[in-house]
Amino acid sequence: MSNQNNTFERVLVGVDDSPDAQLAFRYAMHRCIKDGSTLIITSILEDSDMNVYQALTKDYVHGERKELEEHMQEYRQVALDAGVKKVELMVAEGDPGETIVKDVIPSCDADLLVIGSLSKKGIKKYFGSQAAYMAKHAPISVMIIR
Repeated sequence: MSNQNNTFERVLVGVDDSPDAQLAFRYAMHRCIKDGSTLIITSILEDSDMNVYQALTKDYVHGERKELEEHMQEYRQVALDAGVKKVELMVAEGDPGETIVKDVIPSCDADLLVIGSLSKKGIKKYFGSQAAYMAKHAPISVMIIR
């Protein structure tokens, strides 16, 4: 089925606390409201954020994940309050770009990925490189918000 009217049914947005990701989130929300699409919000718990000891500690990882999941509920509420009709949440663990492309997109059946171009990490952790990876490898349309 060709996408003549340029609407997407299931819009996936990757969020962290960077301003770029907030812009991407707002764009995805408004698009979903306009098109009546489902908004899928994802955030990735990065392995590299943990030191070896923490990574080995189940309680630490569980605590981090629980905190992230609670944070995601706030995003969900914002989207619902703004008028998005259907919101789904997905938390995954690993390298953000790869995890979104290989795990999140296939399992949530999204047809558009919306991401910010920079991430909250230091220079070497620019989401820019992640964004380029996702744009290149994602099996669906990708919109990078600047």
